[in-house]
Amino acid sequence: MLLLDHISITVPRLDEARPFYDAVMDALGASKVYDREDALGYGERCRAGDAGHTYLSVFASPQAGSDARRHWCFKAPSRSAVDRFHAAGLAHGGRDDGAPGLRPHYHPHYYAAFLLDPCGNRIEAVCHDPE
Repeated sequence: MLLLDHISITVPRLDEARPFYDAVMDALGASKVYDREDALGYGERCRAGDAGHTYLSVFASPQAGSDARRHWCFKAPSRSAVDRFHAAGLAHGGRDDGAPGLRPHYHPHYYAAFLLDPCGNRIEAVCHDPE
């Protein structure tokens, strides 16, 4: 069972965030489902009626601010997808906040990478499968 239906975040500069999210979502296999002047959407759906699928919305908001406690984690289909997520983020304006690797303090197969997006949001990709 997926616990998340959708995630909506805000960034102060959508044009700055767009290349970053295009790259990291592509690395995880998430399709861009919409690209508007005020918002981006990635995932498996673009309408609320498609309730069996999840998505991420990135909205432009001049009031958006950085809060180190904000953290989103995306499921990756493989460890190599986690690696691609991290590399894509760094290549598109993100900052490293934890290189790809095992985090055995969570569980023996927890393979993750952490990034700060260009606006300061902390995002993670994780694969729970053994190698």
